[in-house]
Amino acid sequence: MQKTSFYILIIFMFSSSTGFCQNLTFKIDGKNVIETSIIDSLGYLKSHRDYISIKSEIDNLQNTLFNMGYIENEIKKIKKINDTTFQSQVHLKNKFKSLYIHFNKTDIDFPTLNLVSKEVFDDYFILNFPEVENALSIINSEISKKGFPFSKLQLSDITIKDSSNLKAYLTIDASEEKRIINTIIIKGYENFPKSYLTHFLKIKPEQVFDLKTIKEKTEQLNNLNFANEIKPPEVLFLKDSTTLYLYLEKAKSNTFDGFLGFGTNEDTNKLEFDGYLNLNLINNLNFGESFRLLYKSDENDQKTFEADISLPYLFRTPIGADLLLRIFKRDSSFTTVNQSARLHYQINSKNKIYGGIVSTESNNLLTENTTSIISDYKTQYYTLAYQFLKPKINDILFPIQSKLYLEAGFGKRKTISNSENQSQYSLDALKIFSLNPKNSIFIRVNGSNLISDSYFENELLRFGGINSIRGFEENSIFASLYGIINTEYRFKLNNAIYIHSIIDAGYFENQISNAKEKLFGYGFGFGILTNAGLLRFNYANGKNENTQFKLANSKIHISLTANF
Repeated sequence: MQKTSFYILIIFMFSSSTGFCQNLTFKIDGKNVIETSIIDSLGYLKSHRDYISIKSEIDNLQNTLFNMGYIENEIKKIKKINDTTFQSQVHLKNKFKSLYIHFNKTDIDFPTLNLVSKEVFDDYFILNFPEVENALSIINSEISKKGFPFSKLQLSDITIKDSSNLKAYLTIDASEEKRIINTIIIKGYENFPKSYLTHFLKIKPEQVFDLKTIKEKTEQLNNLNFANEIKPPEVLFLKDSTTLYLYLEKAKSNTFDGFLGFGTNEDTNKLEFDGYLNLNLINNLNFGESFRLLYKSDENDQKTFEADISLPYLFRTPIGADLLLRIFKRDSSFTTVNQSARLHYQINSKNKIYGGIVSTESNNLLTENTTSIISDYKTQYYTLAYQFLKPKINDILFPIQSKLYLEAGFGKRKTISNSENQSQYSLDALKIFSLNPKNSIFIRVNGSNLISDSYFENELLRFGGINSIRGFEENSIFASLYGIINTEYRFKLNNAIYIHSIIDAGYFENQISNAKEKLFGYGFGFGILTNAGLLRFNYANGKNENTQFKLANSKIHISLTANF
């Protein structure tokens, strides 16, 4: 009947001058009103360009009905009503609700079956008909994860169990031996640090082969700033070996960062300059190491020198080391030297934990010290820290999507006359909320708290400036506790230029002066991606809650970050 209808339609189309330009209407009815209502609820396509499209729609409908449990559905006829209308009738017949699937315990384990069915018994499990196709796909994926990528499974001997249920047998063909990764070959960046394969990507020889998992792991390379994945991994299967090919390239990861700031001194009304240089060298030895060198001189006659090095995966273990030296000098008042040694463990590509020791020594440089707020002291802290870092892939303007850093330190401060316990807590968190490809909101929260029975000025926390609350001089505010929130509304003019607002707020306490103040910073800025690097400009005015807004208090900060 179907073939006859097809030939009639072909003859009609070639004999009619309008056969190629008119849409065809197709209506499907059931055996009765109830069946017709069920068919209509499936939302099949009723308008078609040709008879081939109609046939395809019938096939799709039958597959849908089969997955619903109408496995005995039957097309009775297709007939032409007029030049543009065709009609078909489908008998749904009996609907089966469930499928009882028998299995062999040696072919599949119960944890896998529990993923797809809530009714698993000793030698069979039950699935509702709409779940069958997806369940088989999940089972096949789980078998592949166990090292059998060429496994095949099918349902055989499907028979009627009763009026609403069927039964079948699940057969699994996994005749090949379990596949493991025998060799890993890196193409493009042959000197890629092998420890990152084992501990960062967690891919290594003798590991059970699962291509889907491997692809998910290699995507984590985007979280590294010194290597990129050129194309997805490939696999060479031989009779007795499996070779994995990774295609990588070395990325420019060294950065040179600096800024120039200037503003008017409130006391002298003279223009004063400040700035810093920040050099980061990453993976130059193909070890994944990083070295940072910082020198800062600001308008308050404060100088900072800082050098730190991070060595990941020492001796091919998941443990790395971080060493830091920081020297701070404030005019002729005091110097403070910080040294720290920490071990870190990379949990995965985004999470890292730290633990170590930080020692500090500060010396009073005043020849005549009439007060006790500056004093010689030594401290030693034991610290614990946690870091979450999620980069923003392929975004040079805003390379970090979100970050969380928490640190706690516990120790003692010793002076010539006494010793007392201290603790310090720090938080630094940021996130970019993308509204659309051009608009986003940046929020950063950071703060610190030093807890002690007594305080010296040369041990207080220092903040203010472009990297904390904008509109204030660099490191001009001393506090025993502070908290800052930075916000920006960012608008991308294109992929190389953006403008943003500046709205900052802060609160600090100084136990020495018994000060408790709220701070505010307002302004605007922009960033331009140039051939030399990312140039940033910030204009901000800072004030506290008890002072009036003064244009003379505005600060301009210019910085350039260059990659090489």
